[in-house]
Amino acid sequence: MKKPGFQLGLQTLSLFAGFMVWVIISSLMPFIKEDIELNANQVALATAIPVILGSLLRIPLGYWANKFGARLLFTISFVILLFPVFYLSTADSFLDLVLGGLLLGLGGAIFSIGVTSLPKYYDKKRHGFVNGVYAVGNVGTAATSFAAPFLAVQIGWQSTIRLYLGLLLLFIIVNFLMGDRHEKKVQAPIVPQIKSVIDNEKMWFLSLFYFITFGSFVAFTIYLPNFLVSNFGLTSGDAGLRTAGFIALATFLRPVGGWLGDKFNSFILLMVVFAGLTLAGVVLSFSPTIELYTVGVLSVAVCAGIGNGLVFKLVPFYFSKQAGVVNGVVSAIGGLGGFFPPLVLSTVFGLTGHYAIGFMALSQFALASLIIVIWMYFTDKLQMSHAAMKNTVEGIMITDQDGVIQYVNPAFTETTGFEEKQAIGNTPNILKSGKHEEEFYRDMWQKVEQEGYWKGEIWNKRKNGELFLEWLTISPIRNKNEPVTGYVAMFSEITPEN
Repeated sequence: MKKPGFQLGLQTLSLFAGFMVWVIISSLMPFIKEDIELNANQVALATAIPVILGSLLRIPLGYWANKFGARLLFTISFVILLFPVFYLSTADSFLDLVLGGLLLGLGGAIFSIGVTSLPKYYDKKRHGFVNGVYAVGNVGTAATSFAAPFLAVQIGWQSTIRLYLGLLLLFIIVNFLMGDRHEKKVQAPIVPQIKSVIDNEKMWFLSLFYFITFGSFVAFTIYLPNFLVSNFGLTSGDAGLRTAGFIALATFLRPVGGWLGDKFNSFILLMVVFAGLTLAGVVLSFSPTIELYTVGVLSVAVCAGIGNGLVFKLVPFYFSKQAGVVNGVVSAIGGLGGFFPPLVLSTVFGLTGHYAIGFMALSQFALASLIIVIWMYFTDKLQMSHAAMKNTVEGIMITDQDGVIQYVNPAFTETTGFEEKQAIGNTPNILKSGKHEEEFYRDMWQKVEQEGYWKGEIWNKRKNGELFLEWLTISPIRNKNEPVTGYVAMFSEITPEN
């Protein structure tokens, strides 16, 4: 495998180029409409087709990236993109725009190649930062959005599109010659991978999180220029610069989000992200002054950028064996998140004359995501505690306050011979050896009550009647200044070798 840093740079630049191509139609639509007669619905469809397919194609590309490697996938993708780009440069009808846009979506779908490939080169502790750096390639959309119209004024929209043929040829050559031929491949069939994750709620929750964070980023990218001009009377140039600042801030905060996810608990950080989006949506929905509106929009940029980075830190963490498929699904749904919020904002504006309801919808979706993140955080902690108890070599027995057994771990069964179903519902008396006087047990429980624990040697009896000596610790379960709700006993057998 080639040097990780080189692959990170190459794949990030490849994503930049792919995203530049992906938004050709939407960026040049004002010029295209001058030569091709289009109604409002046709304009919407022509610009939507690359977005939709650029999202759905991410699922197979994520799987194939695992199976064949990034070098082959990037090279083939750029070769295929030559055809729609050239075809669009000769377009003279709505049908041409639709047909060209179908394959143009591949430029956005290549996102799932890098997020699947690059984690193979790095330790898990750096996956968040690496995927965040790779995602900076998203700024390719901004490059085309601002450069393509300028070029179209000078040389026309057809010639502007043809310039992208040179860009594609360059990256075909670079990826073919300099891509990693020895990247680790994962040959697992796709159907078993899909079956293993399709009912995993974590994948769908991560998809929702990316839908919200990436969708809010795209929605504001599309609507900020017109909104700032029509609502606050800014010039087109000023609105464009503010939009560029929003894009740059959100994009370059993605690696920051990934890095933070590597250093701290990603769920706690996502709580902050969605709490911030919730508050920002509320602020924006009340049509504030330009100063407050700027604060709200910049808050969205910060939260969306960091949130995007955090999501792709968690994907390889939870789905290392199915990373290709899951990356594809999450990024696909996130791509659709970049399509639907703009439609919602447009529809709301058409019905009400302002965007307040749309911004409040963002706030409520973010609030729902915040609740889900909090639930996932505490569920993960419970699962971690359960896994620790289940896999520890010490026997563990938990009773309620009345001494009825509620839980035993596998080590308990291995030592005592009592299966879980035989122990639960009984009392610890099933282990009583008969070697200790009642005074021994009274002293034990008196010490538990007075000192908060008891530890020492005790004889107990296995299911088969055999006596054994163990080192036992008993502690009450209680919150501070509250009554005891149960007891936990941990023990290990004392053998002659000990």
